[in-house]
Amino acid sequence: MSSSLSALPNLNKSDGTDASIENINEAVKGKHVALYFAAGWCPMCTSFEPSLMQFREAANASGKNVEIIYVPSDRQAADVVKRTSAMNMLSVPIGEEADAMKTKYKIWAGAESMKLGMGRRSGVPALVVLDGSGDEVAFLAAESKGAKALADWPLDDSGLW
Repeated sequence: MSSSLSALPNLNKSDGTDASIENINEAVKGKHVALYFAAGWCPMCTSFEPSLMQFREAANASGKNVEIIYVPSDRQAADVVKRTSAMNMLSVPIGEEADAMKTKYKIWAGAESMKLGMGRRSGVPALVVLDGSGDEVAFLAAESKGAKALADWPLDDSGLW
């Protein structure tokens, strides 16, 4: 496993099944990668997503390919599959693995504060852009900035996986 892939937790394909290392490597190779923290029950998330999908399509069409990995705050695995299928995204498995990513990056929904604490830097939606080593290079505060946060995504060649 490459060092960048080791920075990621286990992931699921958009249909909810386990993604193999080969699936993950194929999905991220040569792309700009971001973790997308969101929930289907969150109106701010669902209203942000059309802009996010347009951004992804425009970036990919311009040769600046991006891969977005969903970090769910959804309450049921079926909700995650519904969302990742619709948005064609890999996802972090719901539960402990997603909670670990939320804690690591200090991003979770307000409804999760009783479980994850009060020390968050942002609620949902939010994105964390990773470099080719799996380190954070940008935080996109979509909760407070909406679609304007996407302008902060660095799309130069230095962040490719």
